[in-house]
Amino acid sequence: MNRTIRRAGTVTLLLVMALLMRLTWLQTVDGEALADNEDNRRNAIERYAHPFGDIYVGGEPVTGSERAGDGGDLRYRRTYTDGPLYAPVTGFASQVRGTTQLEGIYRDVLDGTDDRLKDPLELLTGERAAPGNVLTTIDPDVQRAGYRALDGKKGAAVAIDPDSGEILGVVSTPSFDPSSVSGSTAEDAAAWRKLTARSGTDRTDDQPTLNRALRQAVPPGSTFKLVVAAAALENELYSSVDERTDSPDPYTLEGTSTVLKNENAAAPCEDASLRTALRYSCNNVFAALATELGTAKLREQAEKFGFDDAKQDVPVRAARSNFPARTDPAQTGLSGIGQFEVTATPLQMAMVSQAVAQGGELVDPHMVSRVQDGSGHTLRSYEDPDTHRVMSERTAGQLKSAMGTVVEKGTGTNAKIDGVTVGGKTGTAQHGVDNSGTPYAWFTSFGETDSGRKVAVAVMVEDSDAARAEVSGNGLAAPVARKMMEAALR
Repeated sequence: MNRTIRRAGTVTLLLVMALLMRLTWLQTVDGEALADNEDNRRNAIERYAHPFGDIYVGGEPVTGSERAGDGGDLRYRRTYTDGPLYAPVTGFASQVRGTTQLEGIYRDVLDGTDDRLKDPLELLTGERAAPGNVLTTIDPDVQRAGYRALDGKKGAAVAIDPDSGEILGVVSTPSFDPSSVSGSTAEDAAAWRKLTARSGTDRTDDQPTLNRALRQAVPPGSTFKLVVAAAALENELYSSVDERTDSPDPYTLEGTSTVLKNENAAAPCEDASLRTALRYSCNNVFAALATELGTAKLREQAEKFGFDDAKQDVPVRAARSNFPARTDPAQTGLSGIGQFEVTATPLQMAMVSQAVAQGGELVDPHMVSRVQDGSGHTLRSYEDPDTHRVMSERTAGQLKSAMGTVVEKGTGTNAKIDGVTVGGKTGTAQHGVDNSGTPYAWFTSFGETDSGRKVAVAVMVEDSDAARAEVSGNGLAAPVARKMMEAALR
């Protein structure tokens, strides 16, 4: 009997010791990870126990906090002023679904847990500090102009100040109101289900939570011809945009029997100069140029503009714009007109026009100017961004002149603004398998006043109520760019 008791006691003691060791391990080794785990309800309770700091546009907050009225343990929920207008900028902060975009990047500042917000006593006690704020570079007039001009079409637009790199507008439509999904009620859940509903594998789903301006890269079509023209001038294939090229019309893709035709059969595209080729958007010229340059030189120029940058942060990380690493001659020719595997975000194509307008220099685009603590002291400033030369000043000047011709008497006349020098490039890109979808309509541009005030704008319209034959960069995208440029240059 005593032996049985001793054995049972020994086993019990070993079990207790194992339990104590496991508890010690959890507290000392896994404790921090468990405390920080997103599924830890205590974190959400603590985070939403107090009002958040705010995101500012034009000196005014476009976010807020209100007492949650559902009687739960999450006391405050996020609110948004003009939510659909600014959703591509703010993202959302949801009690259930976490945070996105600026709300996510600066979550610790906005909820008061960032150590930079705390004084020495708060650091010692672990007490929550007053939340900080995020000041954006967004111009409310430019943002509103783009949103209204898109007028329910599925698309996106980006406006940048070429001098400073400040992003003045980030528009994505259709949009949504982040306030409708910020809480944890049944109504919030129903709103989220509606926002994220899909019709099978149909790629025409609206996807209102998708930031098309920053997070969707699609074929840029003929707007990419600006990159090819820059490469041709930088590599001295031609010394001027007015020098005639060696470009048969129609052009047969090298190594194939595929004939590449031009949209306007009557356009003077045979052996056309770069100026004429941009004016009429001559496919034969840019396919021939791309083939002559080769993939390596084209890719090098594209990368200078920002293509293939997997970490393009503004500070929201933009989707990677792509130029293929390897192509055969025919694929290189197609790449030269912005097709094959070439993709770009509206942000990326705005950066191309930004560099042209800035004399060949690209100032890193950004949509946050400062991050502040609760007393208004700057925690971080983005007001001195890096600058990169992507082409010579002479090349930029040549392209600037040719883009002006596109707007004055070419395919981009709908972007004209009285009293403003405007340059641009239209584009229409194939969409879907065997071009089965509605083509993408593009326009990338710059505007400059006599006083030297400048803006660069890119617009992409993915879908609209226009008939397929009426889809064009000049018809759909250029008017949106014009409205945004007018707002920026007033």
